[in-house]
Amino acid sequence: MPEQKADAPDVVLIHCHDLGRWLSVYGMSHVPSPHLATFAENAVVFDNAHASAPLCSPARAALFTGLSPHCNGVEGLAHHGWRYRHGIVTAPERLRSLGYHSVLIGLQHEHTDPTVLGFDEVDGLGFLPRAHQVVDAAGDRLRACPARSDRKPLFLTVGIWEVHRPWPAEDYTPADPATVDVPDFLPDNEHTREDIAAFYGSIRQLDDAMGALLRTIDETLDPETTMVIFTTDHGAAFPRAKSTLYDAGTGVTLLVRPPRSWSAPPRRVTDVVSHLDLMPTLLDVAGGSPAEELEGASLVPLLRGSGGDSERVIFSAKTYHDGFDPMRAARSREFTYVRNFRPGPLLTLSLDLEHSPTRRGMGDAHLAPRPEEELYDRRKDPDELVNVAGHPAYAEVTARYARLLDQWMVQTGDPILAGGSPPPGPRSREVDALPPLPHLDHTAPPRP
Repeated sequence: MPEQKADAPDVVLIHCHDLGRWLSVYGMSHVPSPHLATFAENAVVFDNAHASAPLCSPARAALFTGLSPHCNGVEGLAHHGWRYRHGIVTAPERLRSLGYHSVLIGLQHEHTDPTVLGFDEVDGLGFLPRAHQVVDAAGDRLRACPARSDRKPLFLTVGIWEVHRPWPAEDYTPADPATVDVPDFLPDNEHTREDIAAFYGSIRQLDDAMGALLRTIDETLDPETTMVIFTTDHGAAFPRAKSTLYDAGTGVTLLVRPPRSWSAPPRRVTDVVSHLDLMPTLLDVAGGSPAEELEGASLVPLLRGSGGDSERVIFSAKTYHDGFDPMRAARSREFTYVRNFRPGPLLTLSLDLEHSPTRRGMGDAHLAPRPEEELYDRRKDPDELVNVAGHPAYAEVTARYARLLDQWMVQTGDPILAGGSPPPGPRSREVDALPPLPHLDHTAPPRP
């Protein structure tokens, strides 16, 4: 057994749904998120962090294993039967071997049964429906936590439902549609503004809950020896964002406040980083050795103010959402290359997006056929709206990123090279069933 690192910090990992980078700290000045903005003032803000997938279960499974979805097995949604491959080791399991005690409070989306994910404690059965309920439960657990000298270091995961659709007015007070920020990848009209105004209401409630949670963390855990991470699973639930491999689909909030004892100054990091980097980071801060099978790299050098690789290329994947829709992407600071493995429309909208107010006002241009290859020059086109694949001036760039993507797929054994993984079989009552009762001995004499 590895020895516990003497100065191993407590780690609180907070993750929410479908937020993307829709926060004031990322330049969306009208988004009601003052508490997270205050937290970011003392944190390292990653401006170019990305999920490994643009969908809930695959994104979270990659975050908690350090392996791409096709490697860990969760290529689609957990409630559609997708689950980890045999032998996959999760973050709480890796940290347990380094002396940590792990707790899950609130939402998870890796498996229909949260107790199989390797946590020492699961509160709320892995799903509490609203942010303030989750924060209340987390607060109770933190206030009951013994002094640091009397316990193991803590790995606390807090999962929040918000800001997943729907955003009904009876649950979330909408903003004034005239004041919202409309990103360039969406049409600016009354329908989109109505939708974003409702979204802002959900963000406001999330931010209020985060303010309460962050205060409780600082009251119960020592900031000198505590790392706090706030992130989301993937992009926001709007057309050309969630369920796509564009920046708006995989781009995520990533705010990390290192232990105060590190004396690490707050800063912004523009290098491309991945959710796959969080598992190596956790191992690093816990005193573990790098695991060769993990795909990411520790963020500790960046958190301490050094390191970085401005030339780094990361990869992302989508295979299943409502149906089979395979695509892969290679991304750097300068370019994004997307390969579509199956004919279809430019955008495949999930049902919640198809029924959204934004959809009512966007027309049908997204139903045009998709190209096999897409390339975006992020230096000129940060929203990735102009496909330059096929343009002679970008021929070498397209070929280079296509080659890098091929190499990654071969290296990771991506099943898409052979047509893709089949959907998982239906669950059965025989799986994990309790043993049958022994046969009763009907020849035994009756009780008196």
